[in-house]
Amino acid sequence: MMKRILSAAAIATALSAAGTAIAADKTVTLAVDNMYCSACPHIVKQSLATVAGVKAAAVSYEKKTATVTYDDQQTTLAALTAATTQAGYPSHPLN
Repeated sequence: MMKRILSAAAIATALSAAGTAIAADKTVTLAVDNMYCSACPHIVKQSLATVAGVKAAAVSYEKKTATVTYDDQQTTLAALTAATTQAGYPSHPLN
């Protein structure tokens, strides 16, 4: 009986570890339209920060880009571009 409990615990631990191994942070660079003033990058960054799973966002006014690191188990590229578009800054991936 004890052997079965230990085996079940080992299997549960292995499955739990496998589940976390599947999740991965991804980084994407978005081309962002409509950034015409120095306040625009702040608004774009705030819009991305509201998306669950976004770990970091760096927005460049000069390059008109946003580089976003996110958990691909919590959000999608489509959700990122939707967030910037809803804020008035349509975007699409560069890479």
